[in-house]
Amino acid sequence: MKEYWIKDLSLAERGRKRIAWSETQMPVLMEIRKRFSEENPLKGVRIGACLHITTDTGV
Repeated sequence: MKEYWIKDLSLAERGRKRIAWSETQMPVLMEIRKRFSEENPLKGVRIGACLHITTDTGV
């Protein structure tokens, strides 16, 4: 049984860099993330979503 679902682990560092870059390009989203992490408005709520993981959606 696999310990992970990642197809190519050698791409991990590149992915981290792309996500870090995306964070610098989305200041409003980062403010929302900061605010919600402090307030925790969705505590106890279960949310389901289905979307492609990209640097934009990874943030």
